Amino acid sequence: MNSSKTALLMGASGLVGNYLVFKLLQSDRYEKVITLVRKPMHLKHPKLEERVVDFDQLTPGDVAGAEDVFCCLGTTIRQAGSKEAFQKVDLVYPVQIGKLALEAGARQYLLVSSIGANAQSSIFYSKTKGEVEARIAALGYPNYTIFRPSMLLGKRKEFRLGEELGKVFDLLLSPLTLLVPPFRKYKGIQASKVASAMLDIASQEVPGQHILESDDLQRY
Repeated sequence: MNSSKTALLMGASGLVGNYLVFKLLQSDRYEKVITLVRKPMHLKHPKLEERVVDFDQLTPGDVAGAEDVFCCLGTTIRQAGSKEAFQKVDLVYPVQIGKLALEAGARQYLLVSSIGANAQSSIFYSKTKGEVEARIAALGYPNYTIFRPSMLLGKRKEFRLGEELGKVFDLLLSPLTLLVPPFRKYKGIQASKVASAMLDIASQEVPGQHILESDDLQRY
């Protein structure tokens, strides 16, 4: 295993990203972990380089040195304030950073998307997720993996009503997932499992484009 790689992580303050940053720092695969953040997270580690950036004014220097790009960016329309602001976080920034990083030498992109992502969907959220998947694919990364978790489980810093209601639905759905296999992909998944899957897949360096659905992620 090449243990001299550099990882670039977007969304380190989010649910999956917070688990992933610590897994990357503990991994022998990476000698350096770069995080792109709006404001300092005040994490301290010999391998960590925290870059405070303006996501609306990204430059090649912001992504310099990146080899494996991990995107865990994500918000809600309520948090963002509008559909346009939501698209910036979930679509524009991931693509812009991906383009800059590829031009700077990155060869692997790992994206947290969502179950039901479909660029042709009539549902705004699913359509946006499908569009970001497609636009990053068009960049031409040699290794590109999409992770499509269902509802993410874990302790968030902020309260999300939709997710709290989703947890109730997940409890009701659980017996059905045991009886009807196709429903398994809708079962909620721990964010730590998604982070573990991202690190494992990155380590394999399998060429081409790959998609892992939520039920694929449950084994991690």
